[in-house]
Amino acid sequence: MSDVPTDSDTPAPPRGAGPRAALLLIVGLVVVTAAATFGLTALLLNISGHKQEEKNPFYRVVELTDETEDPAVWGKNFPQQYDGYLKTAEMRRTRFGGSESVARTPSSDDPREAVSRSKVDADPRLKTIWAGYAFAVDYRERRGHAYMLIDQMFTQRQRVKQQPGTCIHCHGSVYVPYKAAGNGDLIKGFEALNHLKYEEARTNGAHPVKYPLACIDCHDPRTMQLRVTRPGFLEGIRALKASEGKPDYDPNRDATRQQMRTFVCAQCHVEYYFRGDEKRLVYPWSQGNRYDDMLKYFDETQGKDGKPFSDWTHKLTGAPLLKAQHPEFETWSQGTHAKAGVACADCHMPYARVGALKISDHHVRSPLLNINHACQTCHHTTEADLLARATLIQDRTRQLEDIALDALVDLIADIQAARKAGATDAQLGAKDGPWAYQRKAQYFVDLVCSENSMGFHAPQETARALAQAIDWVRRGQVAVRALTTPARPK
Repeated sequence: MSDVPTDSDTPAPPRGAGPRAALLLIVGLVVVTAAATFGLTALLLNISGHKQEEKNPFYRVVELTDETEDPAVWGKNFPQQYDGYLKTAEMRRTRFGGSESVARTPSSDDPREAVSRSKVDADPRLKTIWAGYAFAVDYRERRGHAYMLIDQMFTQRQRVKQQPGTCIHCHGSVYVPYKAAGNGDLIKGFEALNHLKYEEARTNGAHPVKYPLACIDCHDPRTMQLRVTRPGFLEGIRALKASEGKPDYDPNRDATRQQMRTFVCAQCHVEYYFRGDEKRLVYPWSQGNRYDDMLKYFDETQGKDGKPFSDWTHKLTGAPLLKAQHPEFETWSQGTHAKAGVACADCHMPYARVGALKISDHHVRSPLLNINHACQTCHHTTEADLLARATLIQDRTRQLEDIALDALVDLIADIQAARKAGATDAQLGAKDGPWAYQRKAQYFVDLVCSENSMGFHAPQETARALAQAIDWVRRGQVAVRALTTPARPK
């Protein structure tokens, strides 16, 4: 017999099994196809919806004009950005920045229920280096933009020495008030309010200052493009660019979008002074914006007495000194991030995804509180590693700052002793006398102390500035010794 099976050897399938299986298979294929089609359609609709959302990044609920000041009104069109803006009221501390809330009892002359910690109470050396100046009375940890107006209104510095209207330039939303005071001319309005007393400028009859930093200060309400609205910066950056061979510079015309993402911050986070009786706000950049450039500018700028400009006379030594402000832009300009084209907003207002939208996070804060978005976009390592790097820079800067502050306080004590021993103002104020070195050293130390990154914006330049300040203190002490040490008999 043959081993090859024949049809007669193959068992017959049960009756009806073939058609039933085929039917089940067809039904299954239809169900799977329908499900896949539904899923694909849903995906395509979702993608289409997101594309439409990207094409329309905001919904025009209200019309915005060049007079719309209230951020809440802007928030109707830009709710995500407005939510971030409101978060600037949060108080959260990093190792060397921000502040915890300190409760206080409201009073008739100060309604605040909370303030930030006093830096001069925490570090008495600051009272010594600023003796005779209003900052020795009240200087506190920085808070978010939400507090920039109210903290200026009620600082004790207003009680010690009446602040000029110029201060409102960076402590309130001034674009509309300036234009109102200048009958439509921004610069004329700026000039009209500068020389007034602070409270008179804030409540001026043309248009009072109602808000802290607001949307209209940085955005064109028609196009939403970034813009510079602060006259001080417009004039300052023009002077800086002229020193670099670029005359008649206008950031609103000549800057790139990436540059504008720094310039809108640099409108206020800068060094400055008030010039003349008109108290015009001036950024000292006509020779450059490095620390050395600004010191040279002040040394070559005459005050009312025909001598180099000074902000005040030191109460303990009699030296004519400079008070540095918050030179974040100047310091950042010397750092590696600036050289790499990284803008302020890249770190302090990093991009975030909200649904299909890509927006700048308007919760302006320290990058160390937002490392994932602020740092890891460029630095592909762990959050712990990035925090450790920043902390190392800041710890080393703080150590140098402590050495410089101690040295400066010692120099002040030495000059005091020299005055008591009979040293005259003419001797102390000679070209290479103790006052000259106190002035130089104090300005550099103060620039670092008042700069809000604890050296991180430009670590090497900050360390160099503190080392230079320490050397000037040493030279000042040598100059004191020359006045107080009896001459050796010949």
